[in-house]
Amino acid sequence: MPMFDTLFATPWLLFTVVAFVSLCIGSFLNVVILRLPRMMEQDWRCQCEEFLELPEGQKKPEEPVTLSSPASTCPSCGHRIKPWENIPVISYLLLKGKCSSCKTGISPRYPIIEAVTALFSLITVMIIGPSYAALWALLLVWALVALTVIDFDTQLLPDSMTLPLMWLGLVLNYFNTFTDFSSAFWGAVAGYLSLWSVYWLFKLVTGKEGMGHGDFKLLAALGAWLGWQLLPAVILLSSVVGAIVGISLIVFRGQGREVPIPFGPYLAAAGLLSLWFGAEIQAAWYAYLGL
Repeated sequence: MPMFDTLFATPWLLFTVVAFVSLCIGSFLNVVILRLPRMMEQDWRCQCEEFLELPEGQKKPEEPVTLSSPASTCPSCGHRIKPWENIPVISYLLLKGKCSSCKTGISPRYPIIEAVTALFSLITVMIIGPSYAALWALLLVWALVALTVIDFDTQLLPDSMTLPLMWLGLVLNYFNTFTDFSSAFWGAVAGYLSLWSVYWLFKLVTGKEGMGHGDFKLLAALGAWLGWQLLPAVILLSSVVGAIVGISLIVFRGQGREVPIPFGPYLAAAGLLSLWFGAEIQAAWYAYLGL
């Protein structure tokens, strides 16, 4: 397409557009992170009420939540957020991190997520290079940012994000966008079955669930995007980082061993590193194995 060809031929324009779009996407991801778990809870509640055949009087009345409604408001005073108060990062700085109405502090995580989304997007385009593959890779980056924060907040990895991500990876690699289709197909299969096997082995030995099913699907999605060859590195990187963080929380914060630690963020971080440095990681992995 001529528009994209112009962007690819003009790096400064490409990076400017990517930064602007990614900041806006980061603002949208804040909405997804906050509302998608609430939407899931509402859906589960409705299903349970229908299954139990509760009369209308016993059902919990609650305003339906979607990604577009109700309008964003201040959680303290209910002030409706105006468009100029919702400009990524800039509005937070202009408002000095406070609601324009009640002056209650706004969580800094909103501009942080927006800035991180833009930063990771720029790094992705810089490493992969100006190409359609880099633009498609941005979808993976944005999804991983959202999934990371959702899992930290709720220990949930929504199927509505992980499954489309897996199918998109398979479709893209049917056209050899990141790897060949055979590697992508077996990457999805191996990604799911590897953690599925660990889950059931742990459950048979201990009688407890060691991880959620969303972790299987996220690794399957990463396998579909990156190919089976990078799965060992993804699993190793995520396990090492997860173990270090888990031990640190127990030692320095006194967190009990029974407190669940989300694994999705470490899978997402390892997947992002593999997207950026996949060739180098694969070469190091083969050298370590003597191949």
